[in-house]
Amino acid sequence: MKKEQKHETDYIKKYQDEGYTGNYLFEDGCLIDSETKYRYKPDEIYIVAHHRYEGMSNPDDMSILYVIETKDQQKGTHLLGYGPTADLEEAEFFKDIPKKNYSKNADINELT
Repeated sequence: MKKEQKHETDYIKKYQDEGYTGNYLFEDGCLIDSETKYRYKPDEIYIVAHHRYEGMSNPDDMSILYVIETKDQQKGTHLLGYGPTADLEEAEFFKDIPKKNYSKNADINELT
């Protein structure tokens, strides 16, 4: 039997249940906490985990769910589109996060 692929919302719910309740938006070169409006730079972000997704009906529909902790101990998630429709500035932001800020279990090698 083929294993069913989890959807982004399944993982978001799982991480919310674990305390990763913050939501982050990308704007003007910063990741912004949607509640506090604090603007994080790449070196203030720590990647706990990430999950890649490809659309079942459209392979161009791709995204990465980042599980994030910040320098001030906030926890949340951010969904980044990638592929042909990706926001290149947003993708560069995540490339600029120092490798030392990735958890050993975040699977950074899949990102390069």
